[in-house]
This record gives sequence, structure tokens and C-alpha cells, in this order.
Amino acid sequence: MPTASRRSDTPPPRTGSSEAEVLRAFLDYLRTSIAAKVEGAPEPQVRTAGVPSGTNLLGLLNHLTFVERSAFLGDRTTDWQATFQAASADSAADVVARYRETVERANEVLDGCTDLGAPVPRRRGEHPGPSTRWALVHMIEETGRHAGHADILRELVDGATGR
Repeated sequence: MPTASRRSDTPPPRTGSSEAEVLRAFLDYLRTSIAAKVEGAPEPQVRTAGVPSGTNLLGLLNHLTFVERSAFLGDRTTDWQATFQAASADSAADVVARYRETVERANEVLDGCTDLGAPVPRRRGEHPGPSTRWALVHMIEETGRHAGHADILRELVDGATGR
């Protein structure tokens, strides 16, 4: 049984007064939280299933990378279930770096979105994206859900708790 470590919670953001500022601040807060859950998690536990469904820390972050790419960058994914497994050659640092790079690219797209009701920009000839508001709320829900999973999995791995 892992031993409990000291809890170090980071409070939710208290910044921004516009709807866009609040949504983006909460999304970034959750993005940081889940990346921190994967960072420093030991091998092979970071990729070992913690529950019967096969869910593991590295797979959760890998999946969120694909969801970010879909929501904000217009990438298409045909097998969502496969995104829950990181490649065996990928280290935790590789997956975290790829996630952070994707988040940076997504934020660059969001920086250009001034109307939350307008669709997220897509490449020429592609179907229109969802509204920016919908994409932000969806990513908050998706990231928050999987950050909760990661909280439990990380505690099972080595007792680490908190955000």
C-alpha cells in the first residue's frame, strides 16, 4: 500500500471577469493539474492499469492530447479507445511534453477567438468547428473528468494527493 504524501492543493483561479477569461482560466487550471499528476509518476506504474477497465495515468494524458487536437486544432480521430494507451516507446516526459505542446497550440488558436459564439477556426474546406464556447466547456468537462480519474490513480501508485 502506498504511503500518503503531503497534500499540496492549488486553489482554483480567481482571475478574469469576462466569460472567456473565466473559461480559459479554469481550463488551464485543469490542464496544469492533470499534467502534474503524470509528472514524476514512476515507471511502470504510470502506464499500468489501476482499474479493471485498463485506465492508466499515461493513457489519460495521451487521450486528452487527442481531445485537445480535435476540439481546437481540427484533427480527426477514428479510434478514440486507442487514444487511452500511450505508445510503449513514449516516456512519461514525452507524453507530458506532447500534451503541453498541444495545449500551447490550442491556446494560440483560442487567442484569435474573440466571439465565443463563433465556430473554432478550421482549415479551409473542413466542416465548421463547434462554437468556441462549446469547445471550451467540453474541454473543461473532459479534462476535469479525467483529472479526477488521475487523482485516484496517482494516489494508488505512490500516495501523492492534491493538485
